[in-house]
Amino acid sequence: MVFLPPPQLASGRNSYVEAYNAILTAHRKSPLTSASSVIMLVAPNVDALCASRMLADLFKQDDVGYRIRPVAGLEELGVIREELQLYAELHTLILINMGGFHDLSSPEWFGEFSPQLKVHVIDSMRPYNLANLFKGGETGERILVWDDGEAEKLNEERKAWETIQSDSETENSDDEDSDEEQSVPEDEDVDAYEDDGDDSRHTSGKRRSKDHDDGNRRKRQRTERPYRMSREERYRYSARISKYYGSTWYGQSASGTIYILATVLERVDNDSLWLAILGLTYQYITSRISREYYETYHSIYYDEVSRLNPSPPNNSITHSLISLNPDDVSVRATEELRFMLFRHWTLYDAMYHSSYVASKLGIWKERGKKRLTGLLAKMGFSIPQTQQPYSHMDMDLKKTLVQKLNDIAPEYGLVELTYPSFMRCYGYHSQPLSAADAVEGINALLDLAGGVRIEIETEGTRNGGEWFGGGHVWEAHGADKEARKMTNESASSSKAGVNPGDGDTNPTEDQNSELGKQELAWWVRNFWVAYDALTDISALRESLNLSMSLHRAIIRQGTSIIDKQDIRTMRNHRVVILTQGPDLTLFAHPGVLSRLALWLVDALRDRLPVTQVNTRSKRPSLPFVVACLNESTNHYVVVGVMAALDFGDVRKNEFHTSFLSAQQRCNASPRYGSFDTSVLEITKDDLKPFLEALCESPDMA
Repeated sequence: MVFLPPPQLASGRNSYVEAYNAILTAHRKSPLTSASSVIMLVAPNVDALCASRMLADLFKQDDVGYRIRPVAGLEELGVIREELQLYAELHTLILINMGGFHDLSSPEWFGEFSPQLKVHVIDSMRPYNLANLFKGGETGERILVWDDGEAEKLNEERKAWETIQSDSETENSDDEDSDEEQSVPEDEDVDAYEDDGDDSRHTSGKRRSKDHDDGNRRKRQRTERPYRMSREERYRYSARISKYYGSTWYGQSASGTIYILATVLERVDNDSLWLAILGLTYQYITSRISREYYETYHSIYYDEVSRLNPSPPNNSITHSLISLNPDDVSVRATEELRFMLFRHWTLYDAMYHSSYVASKLGIWKERGKKRLTGLLAKMGFSIPQTQQPYSHMDMDLKKTLVQKLNDIAPEYGLVELTYPSFMRCYGYHSQPLSAADAVEGINALLDLAGGVRIEIETEGTRNGGEWFGGGHVWEAHGADKEARKMTNESASSSKAGVNPGDGDTNPTEDQNSELGKQELAWWVRNFWVAYDALTDISALRESLNLSMSLHRAIIRQGTSIIDKQDIRTMRNHRVVILTQGPDLTLFAHPGVLSRLALWLVDALRDRLPVTQVNTRSKRPSLPFVVACLNESTNHYVVVGVMAALDFGDVRKNEFHTSFLSAQQRCNASPRYGSFDTSVLEITKDDLKPFLEALCESPDMA
């Protein structure tokens, strides 16, 4: 077994704690202990960011020097792999939210690395590569997958994979035996003709006797050969594996996995609990997990919040908690409204920029805007009240907001306006911040802290409604400091006494130049800005303004797409292609384009006829393919999204196999720039044939 079950399912087998203790043991026994002994490769998303921060805190407590490297995508991982081969002291490599889909034990990845290297995979994306889970031997057992218990249920997939692997090895063995058998008679014939006279006859007799013995031995070998699969069995097993790899979905968050480790180590506190909550919330609000899955883990964290924090006093404003005292840094449970950043925005804007409200009221039309205004008026909220910051609204209106929404909103189809969530207090530093708001801010930093020019609104320059007053160009909090950070900067504890530069064995000038280029890459700087914002409330609150500007751009673009009827309905999906507009550079970022695609799905969920993206899917969905032109590279960024008909439900994304099939049919050479297999980049000339091939894909129906 090379997968690690969670502690509650271990039943005497090795689990997270044993793997973590093995890292500590290897680090303390290593004669070349440095920051390059333990390296974390982290994907640029909120869940991975939180998991790396939690694991870094554990390493600090155990005096383990380590290094964190952000990795944008598969190509970047390949480049880093070549660099890692130069680190003789490397004994532990931790992949966070990456790598699980690929056969890491193959020579293409880490199969030819030093035998001392252990690769730990903490990935929330599914499916896992079956070789990572079940491959044995010295090479396979070096890959350790931190599983959430799902691998135990893959009995049929494991049987199919092992049977096919065994049959393939048998075929290779038979081919080798066949080659040897064919070579023997030729050699013997040559020997027979080289001899003459009696020796020739004597040798010939020996050869006949030897041939007779060889024939008997071959008969025994044929009868002793292992069982070979029939064609029907091979087809059935191959179909089973193809079905397993045919779609992508998400399991336990990486931050949740690390929180389980911290719990067993008895090192949990409010900081680690909050980071785990952020990872779960990120999965939910980005439609990676369903409402049912979210509530399962929410109940677990709810118990943890009750265990680690005192019960707050009764407060009728459950969505607007306040700190109990200047030193209050507790985490509390709350009900979260599906209004975008409503505690930091105006109530009207928060509802206007909500994808859920947009889907029910159709806010891209004048009639929808009037319905929104009518809803607020029926609740007794005047226009001036709803268009001033929420914090400045009358206290009486805040107290009655949820009750009035529950009474009146169902008349407008708004029946799922709240969901259970959490909030963190920051004492005298700031007002409490909800988990959803924190995730929105961190996500905005990862996408837009640098690399694109975006204007944010200046507080006090607005005059209400949808008129966006004066503003200024966004500049990240501490961006100058972060720009100077090297991508391989280690965050070691002070007791470890590790130099951040340790592990760089005599880098050449070319390597230094390359590191300098990577240091200034926009996504690297964004990663470190977001990483620091996890524990810096000032930077986190500033990021909320950036998130507001991002959502304004999404609403502008989404409304324009619907008004201009730019949605093309194909045989099995819908296509949107962005080639111009003031926000084109913004949507050339895969993360931002994915948000636009999700907004379109939510907004049009109740307004477009459903289709099925795959014949294997028994339940219909709303597949969208959104492409945006990146003018600087002359490439299109393409995102495939499959959302369910019911709000809060999630469907497995089947665009991975559809993209691969279309790629083969049109001979295109797309680039997968991220670890999300439903996101790719393709040249401008290849886009049209690629989309045509996508419609003709045999996996589509």
